Amino acid sequence: MDGAQFAKMLSDKHLFELNRMEYKYSTVSVKEFAELLRQNFAQPLPLTDFSGNKLFYLPNLAQISTNGMKQLLSVPVSGQNFGLSAMTEEIYATFQIESIRSTRSSIRYILDGYAPRDEQEARIYGMKRGLEFIANRQNRITEENLHYLYQISTGDYLPDEDRLLPNHFYRHGEVFIVGGEEPRPGLPAERLPGAMKCLVDFANANDGINELHKAAILHFAFAYYHPYFDGNGRTARLFHLWYLVQQGYPAALFTPFSRYIAKNKDAYHKAYERVERNALISGYTDATPFLFYFCNEVYNRLQVDAVPPKTDLEVYQTALAEGKITEKERLLWEYVLSAYGAEEFTTKQLEKDFRNAAYATIRTFVMKFHEMGLLTARKAGNRVFYRVDGTSDGRPL
Repeated sequence: MDGAQFAKMLSDKHLFELNRMEYKYSTVSVKEFAELLRQNFAQPLPLTDFSGNKLFYLPNLAQISTNGMKQLLSVPVSGQNFGLSAMTEEIYATFQIESIRSTRSSIRYILDGYAPRDEQEARIYGMKRGLEFIANRQNRITEENLHYLYQISTGDYLPDEDRLLPNHFYRHGEVFIVGGEEPRPGLPAERLPGAMKCLVDFANANDGINELHKAAILHFAFAYYHPYFDGNGRTARLFHLWYLVQQGYPAALFTPFSRYIAKNKDAYHKAYERVERNALISGYTDATPFLFYFCNEVYNRLQVDAVPPKTDLEVYQTALAEGKITEKERLLWEYVLSAYGAEEFTTKQLEKDFRNAAYATIRTFVMKFHEMGLLTARKAGNRVFYRVDGTSDGRPL
C-alpha cells in the first residue's frame, strides 16, 4: 500500500468502523491497512482477547484535551471524600445506563447518611459504600479488594441466582452481554481467574501508558471479560474511577463521568461492538474505538462539579489563616462546595441537609460568606437563593 492511500484511510471519518471502510475501499485494502497499523502504530497490552491473543491500542488516535486533563487535576477544596452533587449525578446516571429506576432525591437522602427504606435505596446505599471504599487511597487495587468492592456495591443486592459462589472471586458459569444489537457471551468462566489477574497486574504496573488512556482501557477490558453474572458495567465504571483516585487525580470523585455516558448510552455500547466487529476483519483486537469514544465523549467534555471556576478561594484561605473563619463555618463551607457545587440553595435547605448546625449559625454563615464575595445571593419573592460563585460584589443584602 502506498503512503497516499494509507494516509487517506487513516484520516477517514469511519476509521473505527472497518466494515464501512470495506465498502469504500476493499476488503483486501482494509485488511492490509489494519495490519500496517498493528505493525507500525499499535501498542500491545499485557491483556488477551477471547482467542488468547494480545489486545492492542493506538495511543496517538485518541487525544485528550488540555482542558479535560486540567479538570481532573484540579484540587477540590471540599474536605469530603467525594462531591455529593457530582456523585448524586454519577449514581443517577449509572442507573440510567442500566435502565434502573431511581430519583435524585432518594440518592441524596442516602448520601446524606440516612438508612435505605426500600430495595431501590438499598442499591443506592451499595453505590455509596463503593464510592467510600474507592475514595480511600489506602484501599489498593487487588483482586481481594476488587471482590470486596463488587460485593458491597452490587453483589450483596442481587438475587441468589446471580450471586457468586462462596470463596469465588468471579462467576462460575456462562453469561451473555446485552446492550448492543446482539447478545454475546462473556469470557469463559474457567479463563476468568487468569485474565482478571492480568488486568489487576496491569492496573498496578508502572508502564508509562497515559493514565487517562489506561483508566479507559481498564474500563473496557473489565466489561469485555464480564467477570460477574450481573453488575459488570457498574463495577467497570467504579474500577475506572478507582484507578484515577489511586493515580492521584483529585477531582475524579467530583466528576460525574456516567452523566456523559448516559446522554448517549447507545454510543457507549456501540464503542464495545466496534472493537469486536473490527477484530473479525483485522484479525486482532484493538481497544482504540472504545478509547476514542471515551476521550471524545467523556474526558473532553468534563466539567468538574467541585468549585465554580470564578470562585476566589484565596479570600477564603486568607481568612482561614487569619482565624476569621470558625470551625463550624469551615465545615459548612466544605459541605456547600461538595453538596451544591454551583447549584443554588437556601438557608433552610442547608440547615436540613447539613443537620449539625442551628438556623442562626447557618444564617450567620451565609451572610458572612456573601459579604466576603464567596456566595452570591438572588431574591425570589420572600426567599433568598445562594450560590457559590466568585462574581458576587460582596455587598450585604
